[in-house]
Amino acid sequence: MSGSPLRGQGGASPLRGSTFGSYQPAEVAWLLQDLSHVTLEAPTEEREEAIQSGRGHYAESLPIEYTPDAAYQALYAESLAATARRVAVCVGTVTELALERRGPGLVLTSLARAGVPIGILMRRWAAHRHGLEVEHYAMSIVRGRGIDRVALEYLAAHHDSADVLFVDGWTGKGMIARELTAALASANAALGTAFRDDLAVLADTGHCVDLYGTRDDFLIPSACLNSTVSGLVSRTVLNDDLIGPGEFHGAKFYADLAPADVSEAFLDAVTAYFGEVGDEVEAAVAELRLADRRPTWSGRAVVREIGAAYGIAEENLIKPGVGETTRVLLRRVPWRVLVRAGALGEVPHIVRLAQARGVPIEEVPDLGYTTVGLIKPRDIG
Repeated sequence: MSGSPLRGQGGASPLRGSTFGSYQPAEVAWLLQDLSHVTLEAPTEEREEAIQSGRGHYAESLPIEYTPDAAYQALYAESLAATARRVAVCVGTVTELALERRGPGLVLTSLARAGVPIGILMRRWAAHRHGLEVEHYAMSIVRGRGIDRVALEYLAAHHDSADVLFVDGWTGKGMIARELTAALASANAALGTAFRDDLAVLADTGHCVDLYGTRDDFLIPSACLNSTVSGLVSRTVLNDDLIGPGEFHGAKFYADLAPADVSEAFLDAVTAYFGEVGDEVEAAVAELRLADRRPTWSGRAVVREIGAAYGIAEENLIKPGVGETTRVLLRRVPWRVLVRAGALGEVPHIVRLAQARGVPIEEVPDLGYTTVGLIKPRDIG
């Protein structure tokens, strides 16, 4: 999966909409460089073979963007209508906890791509509830390769690094949380900074963090789609052919997908509930203040049990949670989908994606997550 010899466009200055991405300029500053001019997409099967064989890293190329049909778009719209209020409560809850932890100088920094819509919503809640104009950035972290050190240097040059709070959409088995801890320890030692590793997420399904809106594994509608609900921006890219010293990691802006873009509509659907969920947020925050929120990493134990039951030695092929299962079906070569017995009705989009790709669905009693996606091991024909 080697990349084009063309260098990326841009060094170390943030990108903003509408020249990069479809979000309003004030909503997020992308600490990325624009690779829109480079062909990075590869067929799913080709990428999977390269990743599992060790011939290429998943961050060196991009999957071909999934284009949902009308039926799937309708499922997304139904899912958003059904869950937007719940998402609003979780956004308010995690934002209140974040402000208590960091104070009004909070600097939100979302891990692109899944964290970005959540970070924007948190910023909107801070403005709605407290009249705060919180700075919000998006940057890249890559499993197995660490965090974008150039982006950290930018943040440290413009803010007190101790005010920065990293944001993601959800936790699965905690790989990114662990990656963040290790990467920040190394960066702080090298840069003399004081970045903290207390990741904030909307749904801590793996019990990996102590700042969250919920630990329930429920459908976050932004997980249903790719770039068309994430500002038309691709997942991030770290490819030595494209990213040089002193440059941010890269991503692409899929401007051609603008007719299908629902990024702002998703944000607005959730934000519309802010005015009526204040009491629920206060109650949730009060409960969580008293709760034992220390990480137990229980999701990792579930993953190991599944690996043993299905003969999968490589944990990276087991993707727990609704969000991760959706990603498997959209981007990887899925082998099968596990669903907690009785929960099929909660995840119609997963059922549809699995049926479209001919992936068997197994209902499993007492599954530790609502769904788990299994990627096909390359040694299985």
